[in-house]
Amino acid sequence: MSLRLWGVLMLAAAMAGCTHYVPPAPAFHEILTEPYRYDAGDRLRVTVFEQANLTNSYLVDTSGNISMPLIGGVPAKGKTATELAAAIAAKLKNGFLRQPDVSVDVDQYRPFFIMGEVKNAGQYPYVAGMTAQTAVAISGGFTARADQSAVDITRQINGELMVGRVPGTDPIRPGDTIYVRERFF
Repeated sequence: MSLRLWGVLMLAAAMAGCTHYVPPAPAFHEILTEPYRYDAGDRLRVTVFEQANLTNSYLVDTSGNISMPLIGGVPAKGKTATELAAAIAAKLKNGFLRQPDVSVDVDQYRPFFIMGEVKNAGQYPYVAGMTAQTAVAISGGFTARADQSAVDITRQINGELMVGRVPGTDPIRPGDTIYVRERFF
């Protein structure tokens, strides 16, 4: 066997090792069917029925709290809409309102991030129902060097960062970071 052929075979073997596909952990996709949990950067619409001075949009700050009149900071990070509404109602019951009726909805989701082989990498507003493919489209599309077969998504699940290589049709979540890899040939 010639030295050149041997070198080509070794390069091919090395490249095959670099592109080894490991499927994402089950939790990576399971989170998509669970109730949405708030995190820093989400803007929430809190409605306290018959209390116009308390009904407003509140930003979940970097410490994971929203700050409301009368009751101050309320932990929101990691809570669902039902859990946060109950926490706000409990604080309002403690000396302010007899039977507070509270609802919480997302006014604006935290952004997603996209980088790699896209025309305009950066931070973009998340819209419910987005896929990796629509995120790429929002960022101006793929570059000529992009590997369009799959993307890598980094997602925080229960305080742990997980990375999954998924097709463009996979849904994304607020706060996800999408990385479009460069193709080899």
